[in-house]
Amino acid sequence: MSFGGVIDRLWADLTAHVVAGLSTALWPLAAVLLVLAVPQLWHISRHVITIVHEAGHAAVGALLGRDVRGIRLHADTSGLTTSSGSTKRLPLALVSFAGYTAPAVLGLGAAALLRAGHPYALLWAMVVVLVLVLFFIRNFYGFLVMVVSIGAFGWLAWAAPDTWRIGVAYGLAWLLLLGAVRAVVELHGTRRAAGGGGSDADALARVTHVSGLVWVALFWLVTVACAAGGAWLMVGHVIGA
Repeated sequence: MSFGGVIDRLWADLTAHVVAGLSTALWPLAAVLLVLAVPQLWHISRHVITIVHEAGHAAVGALLGRDVRGIRLHADTSGLTTSSGSTKRLPLALVSFAGYTAPAVLGLGAAALLRAGHPYALLWAMVVVLVLVLFFIRNFYGFLVMVVSIGAFGWLAWAAPDTWRIGVAYGLAWLLLLGAVRAVVELHGTRRAAGGGGSDADALARVTHVSGLVWVALFWLVTVACAAGGAWLMVGHVIGA
């Protein structure tokens, strides 16, 4: 395919309007619920949540003028974003708060894009996000995860049948929304077992002198609110119609 043909194909995907029925949104939801319920499947797909989590730290840090040094992804699905710059409390707090809320906020945006009828554009937007994150990866495992993720989403966006592309777009939105909630629940369990110390909630507690448990509760409220809003955008308006 010529360069012009590639541009035409991309433009067609970005501007395509797809009217999806209720079942189109529900079967990916069922698949994501299965992923969340099976530990082995969740361990694999949780990398997507971690990538967006760390991208949230990096994006907010960059917007606040901090120098983002790099992102590391680990085999246990944890991650670490390092940045330097202002040590004022508000910027540090905003950067720390962005991690656990980023997947939920992005999921809400994805749901809005699907509500507008643009599932193909959502897949390409995810590819762009992954490519941008790749430039900040600073460890081999993280680089491997990013290359596989970019390859998988890139192939789906470009070569998969339309039915699969639409289904994966809805599945991605559900995974971001519900995976964000599960990640916060896991955070609470981990902090109880380990006594806190190294999580984003604990970093916020040190900066603001507000209990880490309060921050976990705020993470939970934000992610649940986004999940509820995203669900309404994808299926609620259809059921209520």
